[in-house]
Amino acid sequence: MERFQFARDLATKHKRRRFLIGTLGVSASVIASQWTHKVVAQPSFSGYPFSLGIASGEPLPDGVVLWTRLAPEPLNGGGMPSVNVPVQWQVALDENMRNVVRRGTAIATPEFAHSVHVEVGGLQPDRWYWYQFKAGNEVSSIGRTRTAPARDTRVAQFRFGFVNCQDWQNGYYTAYQGLAKEELDLVVHLGDYIYEYGPQPGGPRQHNSPEIVTLADYRNRHALYKTDANLQASHAAFPWIVTWDDHEVENNYASLIPEENQSQQEFVTRRANAYQAYYEHMPLRRLSLPHGPYLQLYRRFTFGDIAEFNVLDTRQYRSNQPCDDGLKPRCSEAFDPNATMTGTKQEQWLFRGLSKSQARWNVIAQQTMMAQYNFDARPGQEVFNLDQWDGYVAARDRLLKFLQQQQPSNPVVITGDIHSSWVHDLKTDFNNPNSPTVGTEFVGTSISSDFPETFIPPTVAALSANPHTKFFDGKNRGYVRCHLTQNTWQSDYRIVSTIREPNASISTLASFVVPNGRSGAEQA
Repeated sequence: MERFQFARDLATKHKRRRFLIGTLGVSASVIASQWTHKVVAQPSFSGYPFSLGIASGEPLPDGVVLWTRLAPEPLNGGGMPSVNVPVQWQVALDENMRNVVRRGTAIATPEFAHSVHVEVGGLQPDRWYWYQFKAGNEVSSIGRTRTAPARDTRVAQFRFGFVNCQDWQNGYYTAYQGLAKEELDLVVHLGDYIYEYGPQPGGPRQHNSPEIVTLADYRNRHALYKTDANLQASHAAFPWIVTWDDHEVENNYASLIPEENQSQQEFVTRRANAYQAYYEHMPLRRLSLPHGPYLQLYRRFTFGDIAEFNVLDTRQYRSNQPCDDGLKPRCSEAFDPNATMTGTKQEQWLFRGLSKSQARWNVIAQQTMMAQYNFDARPGQEVFNLDQWDGYVAARDRLLKFLQQQQPSNPVVITGDIHSSWVHDLKTDFNNPNSPTVGTEFVGTSISSDFPETFIPPTVAALSANPHTKFFDGKNRGYVRCHLTQNTWQSDYRIVSTIREPNASISTLASFVVPNGRSGAEQA
């Protein structure tokens, strides 16, 4: 059992580790009338107000969301007076912003940390646009975004990247330096955009406060992460679709159940603070406007006939982790038929969407590893990560049996969380290698978060006990680049040479292909 001391260590470590906004068609005066603050016509700022960059997201065939936040003192609550501030925006057909096709004014309010979420409509499908903001006499940099192809359009190819887990303290965002230079239509972020911990020694940079709890804490932590130039460049280069995992609130929380010893009321307040700050810093639609400790985040995006993304939220509604969480053998609770990762409503929404989809590739974008993985290679022994779907066996079985019975076209799961790269065949019975393969899972490594090197050899040793697992790498950081055609899906595991320095080279570690009509990936 000595060589599986890593299992107990990882369990312990994982527990520790583990608006109103202006919009097109709504006048600034109408929005401003909902608040009591005076609107400043020509504001002046103590510093550059667009210090957190700009972003776009939620692409539809006729529009996108544009985001920014006024923060002349980003790590000090933003440094804005408690007044409403008009922010002008414009969208153009060219990168020089000469051929403007949409423009308007949004109101940045103190209630939402002077963030702006502009839902631009009336755009043409499947094309690039450029956008920019202005507040007072200050202008933002110029960002680029792209609308989705029309729903009934034949699409020959689609490119996107997916990313996750960017612990500021563990390393630089050199992966985003490479991502910003890729030719992509979209970026999907699968969670752990921020980490909640206080300063930890040993990394190349430090968090800016003790562990975060209050709304001001979460705002300052998001602001710290947003100051990274490589992250800003990736946001400015492509539209993003985002979802969260646990560290946006607290490691390994489940629904309204905290990891640490807090009262439920304290945690409900903490979750509300975290959810509001998340909304304030992401390019999300009014659909996701937080209501106390609740925020609608699961949603669906369609890109012509080539891909449909079902974006899940597996934190807000999940049952408590079974068997007291951690990395250990499963107890009977892990097989509870009432246990859920998604909640009943979201699960039914997912099944309805998959059954109706006309897309060639049906993507399930979610957080924790779906495939079974027994980390103990010894005969008759088992060790599972119970924060993953391995702790929610009945819920996973329902999904995989649905895929087997309903046979939506080419289901592919994309996953983050575990700070390492994996490729899995999704089986109806993971204990029977001859059981049907009903989908493919690509797990992307982290941008900067750590997978301890001491855990790599035992995980590799366990591969023989998990024949549905086609690939594992725990050493490298980076992202996954996906190229979809009508005939194939290719995932390229892109890795950086270092996260300990601000600059790095980038290369492809491995590539895997899924042919249309055949579940399971093969190395390219």
